[in-house]
Amino acid sequence: MRENLVENTADKLLEYIRLKEFNMGDKLPNEYALAEELHVGRSTIREVVKVLVARNILQVRQGSGTYISEGKGIVKDPLGFSLIKNKNKMIKDLFVLRYILEPPMAALAAKNATANQISHMIHLKDAIEISFKNNTDEHIELDIELHKTIAEASGNIALSHIVPIINESIALFNENYNVSNLKTETIELHNDLVNAIAKHDELNALDAMTVHMANNRKEFSKVSQSN
Repeated sequence: MRENLVENTADKLLEYIRLKEFNMGDKLPNEYALAEELHVGRSTIREVVKVLVARNILQVRQGSGTYISEGKGIVKDPLGFSLIKNKNKMIKDLFVLRYILEPPMAALAAKNATANQISHMIHLKDAIEISFKNNTDEHIELDIELHKTIAEASGNIALSHIVPIINESIALFNENYNVSNLKTETIELHNDLVNAIAKHDELNALDAMTVHMANNRKEFSKVSQSN
C-alpha cells in the first residue's frame, strides 16, 4: 500500500540522516539524489518530506532546499498545553518541574558549556535587559532562548529536549500576568547565572538558577491569587 511505502521510506530516510550524521540546519541532498539513494520514486520522496516536515524533523526553504529542522522533531504543543483549561494549575505545575530540573541543568551547563554557547548566553541576557528597559515584548522569546541554550550547554540530550517544552510556561506567565516588578530581579539573576556558567562555576550556577526559579514561582503565586 502507498501509505506503507511512505512510512517505510520515511524510516529509511531517518536512518540515512543518522548514518550520515546530519546536524540541525544541514541541507539534505536534492529530491533526485534521495530517490536514487532510497530506491523510490521522486513522488514518494516528496510525500516523505511532507510527513517529516509535519513532525518538525525537516524544514523546506522555498528556492533553497530541504534542511534538518532545528525543532529537533518536537511538534508544536506536544504536551497538549492548549487543551488544558485550568491555565493557573498548569503554569504552577510547570514551575514545579522547572524548579526540579533547571538548577542542576545550570550546574551541568557551567561544567560543559562551550565558548560559543557562553557567548550566545551573554548576548541573550544583554538583549533581555535592553527589552525590559525599552518596555518591549522581545524579552519573552529571548528568555525562552536563553534557557534553551543553557539546556543545550548542559550536554544532557534529554534536558535539551524537555526543558524547551516546559518553558512554554515562560510565555504563558508573561502573556497572562503583569510581572513588571520581576524585571530588576530577573536582570540581576540572569547576570549571576550567566557569569557563573561563563566561569564554569557549577555551585554558583546551581544557586543562581535555584533563586531564579524560586522568585518566579513566588511571584506567580502572588499575581495568580490577585487575578
